Formats: sequence, structure tokens, C-alpha cells
Amino acid sequence: MSEVFEGYERQYCELSANLSKKCTAAAALGGEQKKQKVSDIRAGLENAEDLIRKMDLEARSLQPNVKTMLLAKLREYKSDLNNLKSEVKRIASGNINPDARDQLLESGMADALTASTNQRSRLMMTTERLNQSSDRIRDSRRTMLETEELGVSILQDLHSQRQALLHANNTLHGVDDNIGKSKRILTAMSRRMNRNKWIIGIIIAVLIITIAAVLYFKLVK
Repeated sequence: MSEVFEGYERQYCELSANLSKKCTAAAALGGEQKKQKVSDIRAGLENAEDLIRKMDLEARSLQPNVKTMLLAKLREYKSDLNNLKSEVKRIASGNINPDARDQLLESGMADALTASTNQRSRLMMTTERLNQSSDRIRDSRRTMLETEELGVSILQDLHSQRQALLHANNTLHGVDDNIGKSKRILTAMSRRMNRNKWIIGIIIAVLIITIAAVLYFKLVK
């Protein structure tokens, strides 16, 4: 059920019970006090009509199954409001004899008691629904907080994993640089070894030629 409708309903129930008590009190008054009380009741009736209009608009904006139930309840409130208006007209007319006034007072007290009982029942049901809604809101809020904590934990884990991956990437880059340097060093060493081989070969060839020449000149002499 709509929480907005329940809020309007609670306000109307309290206002209706209050107006019933004021009607009962106004029936026992006379003169200027009675006029002032009737004027106060009529102002309350206008507020009640405004609440009923708001409830009607809210009910018609809801889903069909909920709307049907609320409109049926709204018809009861409209009937209750019409009864209050009729009672105010009878009180304001001033054509009530003492017997009728006593009867009206007794009827008003009985109606007030019945209305009070009905309003109390409605208020208890409304309060229970509000408590259930509050419990659902608290459960949703607790679930949201738990989800938020889980999300923060996951983000922290992802951040840690990202840092580990970045560190591993930097390490791999360092290893790659070291491998490149080692490759260049080995290439330079290989070239130097080849150059040294050529130099040693040339030296050995020169020595062999020199020795052969020396031996040749000795044999010739």
C-alpha cells in the first residue's frame, strides 16, 4: 500500500474522531459559543475534504488491484464525512428542542464512541503497516550497507591485485632490460673473441713464415 495514502488516512482518521467529539460538544452549547464551535467544525470539515481529495488522487495513481481496495475504503470515509456534515447542519440550524438535543447528545456520544473505536482500529492497522514498512526499510538499509561493505572489500581486493600486477609488470620490464643488456654484452664478447682469434691466427702465421724463412736461409748457407 502507498505510504502517502496511509499518511493521509491517518490524518483523516484523527481529524474525523476530533470532529465527532466537537459536534457532540457543540450540541450542548448555545449562543456565540455554539457559533464559534460550529465555525471551527466547518474549518475542520474543509480540511477533511482536502485530505479525501488527496487520498483519491493518490489511490487513482496506483496499480489497479491496490486502487480498487483503496477506493472502496475511500467511499467509507466520504460517507463518514457526509454524516458529519449533516450533523453540523442540524446543530447549526438551532431548531433542536431539549428532548431532541438530549437525544442528539446521546446519539452523538454513541456515534463518537463507535467512531473512536473504528478510528482506533484503523489507526492500529495503519500503525502496524507503518511498522512493517519501517522494518522493511531497515532490512533494505541493512542489506544496502552490507552490499556497500562487500563492494568496498571487492574494490580493495581489486586495488591490491592491480598493485601486484603493476609490480609484476615493472619486474618483467626490469628483467627484459637486464636480458637485453646481457645480450648486448654477450654479442660484444663474441665479436671481441672473433677479433682476437683473427689476431692470434695472423700472429701464428707470421711466426710460422718467419721461422720457415730463418730455416731456409740457414739451409741455403
